[in-house]
Amino acid sequence: MSDADVQPGRAKRFVILLGWVSLFADLCYEGMRSAIGPYLALMGASATAVGVVAGTGEAIGYALRYVSGALADRTGRYWTLAIIGYSTNLIAVPLLALAGSWPMVAALVGLERLGKAIRSPAKATLTSFAASDVGAGKAFAISEAMDQVGGLLGPLVVAGVLAWRGETLEGFAWAFVILGVPAMITIAVLLRARHLYPDPRSLDKSDQSDQGELGMSYRLYLVGVALIAIGLADWPLLSYHLQKEGVLSTQWLPVAYAAAMGFDGVAAIAAGTAFDRRRAKGRNPGAVVALFVLAGAGYAPLILSSDASSPFLAIAGIAMWALTLAATESVGKALIATIVPRGERGRAYGLYYLVWG
Repeated sequence: MSDADVQPGRAKRFVILLGWVSLFADLCYEGMRSAIGPYLALMGASATAVGVVAGTGEAIGYALRYVSGALADRTGRYWTLAIIGYSTNLIAVPLLALAGSWPMVAALVGLERLGKAIRSPAKATLTSFAASDVGAGKAFAISEAMDQVGGLLGPLVVAGVLAWRGETLEGFAWAFVILGVPAMITIAVLLRARHLYPDPRSLDKSDQSDQGELGMSYRLYLVGVALIAIGLADWPLLSYHLQKEGVLSTQWLPVAYAAAMGFDGVAAIAAGTAFDRRRAKGRNPGAVVALFVLAGAGYAPLILSSDASSPFLAIAGIAMWALTLAATESVGKALIATIVPRGERGRAYGLYYLVWG
C-alpha cells in the first residue's frame, strides 16, 4: 500500500506546499516584472528596447522549457531542477539594484527567465502527480491562486517601496533588494517539500501508464495554445503604453498589475472547479478553457485605445487580460495532466510552454 493510501489528504497538503513555493516565488518575480517597464524608462530605454527586453526574456524562458522538461522525464530529478531554477530568483532580482544600464537589466532578466525555463516543467509535473487525488482542475487552480496571491503582493511591495523611497533609480534599487527576501523563503519551503515528499510520484493514483505518446488530443490542444499566445501581450509592454499615454502614473502601475493578479487567482479557482465538475460528469473539460479565453479576447482594443481621459477602458482591458491568463495558467495545465501519460508530462509541459512562448 502506498503512502498516499495510508495518509488520506497527503496529496492535498503536497499541492498546498507547492502553492506556498509559487506564492513566494511570484511575490519576487511579479514584483520585479511590474517594475521593469518603468525602471527601463528611467534608464532612458525606448519603447523598442522595452519590447526587446521583455520579448528576449520571455523567449529565453519559454524556448528552453522543452529541453528541461524532457530532461526531467529522463532523469526523474524533478526536485533538483526545481531547486536550481528557483535559485536564480535569489541571484538575479537583487542584482538588478546594481545594474547601471538597461543592457545589464536585460541580461539579469534573461538570467531570471533561464531559471524559469529550468523549473517550470518540473514544477508543473510535480503538481500533476497529485491531480488524480485532488482533481486536476483543483490542483492547478490552488497552485495558480496562491501564485497570484504572490503576484498581488509583489507589485504592492514595489509600490510601497516607491512611495517610501521615491520613483527614482534608488527607489527601484531598494525594491529589488527587498524582493530578495521572498526569494530566500521560496528555497527554504522547496527544500522542506522535498524532505517531506522525496518521491511525489507515489501520490499519483491514476491508471495512466508511465510511458506513452503525446497523442492527437495533445497536439490539437497545442494548436489552440499557439493561437491564444499570438494574441496575448506581455505586461511590460502594456505598462509602458499605460505610462507613456498618461493613463496611470508610475506609482499606480504596480497596483494595477496586482489587481490583475488577484482577479486571475479568483478566476482560476472558478475555472478549476468547473473543470473538475465537467470531467466528473464525463463532459469535455476543455470547454472551460475555451470559455475563459473567449471572455478575455477583447482586452487589447480596450487597453490600447485608452488614454488619460479614459482610464476605465484600461482597467476593463486589464481584467479581461487576466481572464485569459487564468485559463492558460490553471485549467490549461490541468488538461495536460488528464491526457498525457505520467512519464511524459515533463516533456508535455515543456512543449506547452515552448509553444506558448
